[in-house]
Amino acid sequence: MGLLLWFVQLGVYAQCITENNVFQGGEKVYYHAFYNWKFIWLNAGEVSFTVDETKWRGLPAYHFKSIGGTFRNYDRFYKVRDTFEVFVDRYNLKPFEYRQITNEGSFSANHHYVFNRENRTIRTSISREGKPFEREVIPWPECAFDLLSMIYQARNIDFSKYRSGDKIPIALVVDGEIHNLYIRYLGREVAKTRDGRSFSCLKFAPMLVKGTIFEAGEGMTVWVTDDKNRVPILVEAKILVGSVKAIFSHAEGLRHPMTAEITP
Repeated sequence: MGLLLWFVQLGVYAQCITENNVFQGGEKVYYHAFYNWKFIWLNAGEVSFTVDETKWRGLPAYHFKSIGGTFRNYDRFYKVRDTFEVFVDRYNLKPFEYRQITNEGSFSANHHYVFNRENRTIRTSISREGKPFEREVIPWPECAFDLLSMIYQARNIDFSKYRSGDKIPIALVVDGEIHNLYIRYLGREVAKTRDGRSFSCLKFAPMLVKGTIFEAGEGMTVWVTDDKNRVPILVEAKILVGSVKAIFSHAEGLRHPMTAEITP
């Protein structure tokens, strides 16, 4: 999936947040997943994101975990059972160890990355379709992150520094390779959930790497609360067949009051 890209450039320009002011241990955020099928939006599944304070090899860490899956009555169309988890440094959010178990339709994969700070390398182990693990050691550029830790990095971006249309460079480890990507900031907008709630949001579009579901390019749009929490409220994405939405359901253990919700 792609080529190894421009390590020096990534180290200089990619976003690298050194302080977390947005979330805390104990945060749990839940979403409903919808799939567009023949102009009908189907409630297809659920997604959760959780943050726990823990230790990784004796070091203070956060454990980020995301679980997503389709409902059983939707599995006959396209079954999804995905788990993403990563241990990151509690003080600068840099990853220690990442695991990803993907089951999407007939495709399955298992990813495991260990990040070595001393020699700036990532040890990758990847198995696809039940085949033996392929192991490599690749360079780890400064400010390059896995998919899950990048989500929490992005929540800490100070969007007040950017104008609508600006690109914010990011570096991601995807499928065992480094990709030079970006987030395009799209300004402010009100986002609504299916239960009629409205939120003042910041809007942006991340550049995607082509995978088993998504096309490459700016095929995803994200709305996050325009408050201190930066909780994603709505995610819309084009996929290889149709489109999907993740819509905010509820949250627990937020670090700050959710002031972005617009009351009638």
